[in-house]
Amino acid sequence: MSIKVKIVNDPVYGFIRFPEQELMQVIDHPWFQRLRNIKQMGLAQLVYPGAVHTRFAHSLGACHLMGKALDELKAKNITPDREAYLAARLAALMHDIGHGPFSHSLEHSLVGVSHETLSRIIMQRINSELGGMLDKAISIFENTDSKSSPLGAAGKYLHQLVSSQLDVDRMDYLNRDSFYTGVSEGVIGYDRILQMLTVRGNELMVEEKGVQSVEKFIIARRLMYWQVYLHKTVLGSEMLLINILKRAKELARNGAELFASPALSYFLHLDLNEEDFNTNPEHLGYYCQLDDSDVMISIKAWQSHTDKVLSALCKMLTLRKLYKVQLSSQPLDGMIDEKREKAKQLLGLTDEEVPYFVFTGITSNSTYNLNDELIKIETKSGEVKNITEIDDSLVNQNLAGTVHKNYICYLHEK
Repeated sequence: MSIKVKIVNDPVYGFIRFPEQELMQVIDHPWFQRLRNIKQMGLAQLVYPGAVHTRFAHSLGACHLMGKALDELKAKNITPDREAYLAARLAALMHDIGHGPFSHSLEHSLVGVSHETLSRIIMQRINSELGGMLDKAISIFENTDSKSSPLGAAGKYLHQLVSSQLDVDRMDYLNRDSFYTGVSEGVIGYDRILQMLTVRGNELMVEEKGVQSVEKFIIARRLMYWQVYLHKTVLGSEMLLINILKRAKELARNGAELFASPALSYFLHLDLNEEDFNTNPEHLGYYCQLDDSDVMISIKAWQSHTDKVLSALCKMLTLRKLYKVQLSSQPLDGMIDEKREKAKQLLGLTDEEVPYFVFTGITSNSTYNLNDELIKIETKSGEVKNITEIDDSLVNQNLAGTVHKNYICYLHEK
């Protein structure tokens, strides 16, 4: 019997293949299909109009790159068997299945549980539906200790391909986000990096001749964060969205009538934690009905709500009259009193209401985290070094560590 191969025409990689029937069972699942309606980059489209691609496309791309990575390792006689190959592809495919509306924008405001945690819980629920088909994929996702992992020691480097400082997730989103925003600084030589991958002692590493490609990957990530992901207008729009949901939840819990889909209404009235999702299947059922459309249709309706704060915030977003944002390496608290007084005059706000319109905070970007699992390089002499230990490494000189910036968001005065 011939095996039906699913082929997807991806604008980033061209035609990509999904010959495994197990992958198609997951892709066709309603909880995975939900990712078609969740934007990969939240509200970045307000700055980069082309950035309307989805978590669905990104997940397919990460799965595709996982296959290419494993094919390269196979060519070097580092050969995971079919079950390990499939499990790694499934783990890459499902790594983002727990994302909620607008991806990271509402991750800790609408539900309060990380998308990684929700991905694991969703994978476990789907696994029970599929009779344990995802056991090995879940062990890779969770980085199960090799002694108890069904994949043994190979589980370590397979997990690194799913989640590390040089994983298929980051490779895909840098390429994909660069493509859709038109920001060429994010383009990376992912093919070269994949070809240079190797494994020593069950740890993933890169051959020394691939060092420059890895450095470019890290530089591209830094540039994309400050130019795209943490662009001040993107930051301001995401803070506006967070404040809209914060105000809506406050009103809902005080008994105000709010238009909302059943799924969104459910979470406006509840504060949940990881244990709640583990013990009550109803929470996950409602969560997996949520996508961007639930939030946007409510925001459109809330423009005419009787609460002037919620109404004003929603009009700001739908009309793209966003916060004015300033970023600085220096504290900006000295500006806040003046900006709050002006906001109170413009909108007639009380002291309790004005923080929705004028506030400060700190944003940060860790391009290469020295406290995380470091990228390892196999030198030509056979020695293994961290990339920061390579002579003249750009990562050692310029890119390691976390950069913090202060910001203030306030109303346009016009």
